[in-house]
Amino acid sequence: MGWRILPLSLSMQLPRIHDAEASRSSAKQFSQAVQPYSRENNLKKLFAVVAAVMLSTGCASIVNDSGQPMKVETKTDSGQLIAGANCTITNDYGSIGAKSGDTVTVHRSSKDLDITCTHPANPDASARAISRANAGMAGNIIFGGGIGAIIDHNKGTAYTYPTWVQLVFGKTMIFDRSQEKEGMPVAETKPVNTASK
Repeated sequence: MGWRILPLSLSMQLPRIHDAEASRSSAKQFSQAVQPYSRENNLKKLFAVVAAVMLSTGCASIVNDSGQPMKVETKTDSGQLIAGANCTITNDYGSIGAKSGDTVTVHRSSKDLDITCTHPANPDASARAISRANAGMAGNIIFGGGIGAIIDHNKGTAYTYPTWVQLVFGKTMIFDRSQEKEGMPVAETKPVNTASK
């Protein structure tokens, strides 16, 4: 029997095979030691995220109805309130009729709301109420991602109109929800002149 000489390439691979097995063994021991700690941390993180979502005002579909109250009033140019004018309130969900001085429920939408009020003793009053994204939309983007935001956008629940407007007979006005102050009618928004000089 003679000595057999291993090819050079095979003899150089033997230590590497041994090193790879030792590395796998060390990695397995490490993952077994760390695994309970990682599971516990992951559960804590999961519970924290679930609690934050449940406590937040995020999802507009849950927090907001598809309708919102809006008080519509009419007044003369001198500031005298005139109740009982016939008003038509229209957006992409349809039109509703109301009397000025009443609070009506309008369907939320991403589209603006047009209001026209007529009174026999006065010229027509008209206005546009600008729709703005509400806090529910921000919550959806932060917690729910794109799907919740798309659903609430399509349903209109992610948007809100001004809650109290006062139209002036003989004028066309714009009311922007961003100008709203609690307990007060929304001030008229002046159009911005973008024409260059």
